[in-house]
Amino acid sequence: MEVQFLEKGPGQTRFILRDSHFSFANSLRRAMVAEVPTLAIEEVNFYENTGALYDEQLALRLGLIPIQTDLESYVPRSKCTCENGCPRCQLSLTLSVEGPRLVTSGDLVSSDPKIGPADPRVPIIKLKEGQKLVLEALARVGCGRDHIRWQPVVACGYKYLPRVKVSKENANWERLAEVCPARVFAPEKGKYRDENACTFCNLCIQAASPPGSVTVTEDRSAFVFTFETDGSLPPEEVLQRAAEALKEKATEFKKHLEANGKA
Repeated sequence: MEVQFLEKGPGQTRFILRDSHFSFANSLRRAMVAEVPTLAIEEVNFYENTGALYDEQLALRLGLIPIQTDLESYVPRSKCTCENGCPRCQLSLTLSVEGPRLVTSGDLVSSDPKIGPADPRVPIIKLKEGQKLVLEALARVGCGRDHIRWQPVVACGYKYLPRVKVSKENANWERLAEVCPARVFAPEKGKYRDENACTFCNLCIQAASPPGSVTVTEDRSAFVFTFETDGSLPPEEVLQRAAEALKEKATEFKKHLEANGKA
């Protein structure tokens, strides 16, 4: 099994998973969404709120703000030895603002100078003249299987690795570049922009001249993954921790089988 990154960035990330099976690819996708722990606001204490939104509405918005996560410094509350919360299992973020102004995630003040909102531009509420908002938000470590606030990735999906072949008999390469919505073909004859971007729409097959000079097939042992992180974790760490979660579950399953004499 091999992983090859095609694109890494603050937004979209793409990689190829080779020498694998679709069952494992789907398990990896699910683990990236539901099994990778992150920090997210779980509890909010309001001390003053004279704005237009109810406390519950603001708490929902705050819970969905991505928080930068350091999993070496923070642990889930269930694994902490404290009783009522400590700096090891929760992060305090305070907010004290007065209108008129737009309140954003950048106004949250973290008790840990190394940790804070992943994006300071997320709008929370617009306050008018004289309106105030004072609160303390507590962020804790959790997983997406418990609540979407802890989901580190969005739009996570995969497809079989495409194989696009154009025979030497093809006489209209420029037409292929024109009709392809994924921009697989470069205008220059014989050159590709990104073969992995193929969406299997088959428009190039229909435009082939002569017919049959273009074929599009799937490599069913390789998969192109595309996902976006919310900024709480780097894409490489999301992938690594998803794989570790799968390994841990497989090990636990094997132990259950052995305990019941099935292995």
